[in-house]
Amino acid sequence: MGELLVQFAVAFAATVAFAVLVNAPPREFACAGVTGAVGWLVYCLCLRGGMTAAFAALLAALALAFVSRVFSVARQCPATVFLISGIFALVPGAGVYYMAYYFIQGDNAAAFAKGFEALQVAIALAVGIVLVMALPGRLFGIFSPRPRGGKR
Repeated sequence: MGELLVQFAVAFAATVAFAVLVNAPPREFACAGVTGAVGWLVYCLCLRGGMTAAFAALLAALALAFVSRVFSVARQCPATVFLISGIFALVPGAGVYYMAYYFIQGDNAAAFAKGFEALQVAIALAVGIVLVMALPGRLFGIFSPRPRGGKR
């Protein structure tokens, strides 16, 4: 349990750092950090549950995109502010690195395996994001801070 808390905290910090790098509004840093940390936590829990990296990435992307949409409505800010920053921890950069490493070392079988796994994770992330972003905005209206109906 302690390891998961540390990973949550590190994912939060890394996501906030990436939000700074991509010039997200400073007032949204905390929400962006939570978004990335939630995605990473879901990914870690799925891997611990014995799921493949691609399926874990799909479920993490669904959670990440959902949290992004919720923060988007609640904070009245575009979802991409949270989504772009939050996806940082899930992007399969290490898989691509190891693919290149094994290729340079002459281990083509390992290079292919790592490259194929990285491709699966990337596709799973894209599919998960598209599935949540395709949902109608009114489903997220319950998270709106604006009063419903009546005069403003």
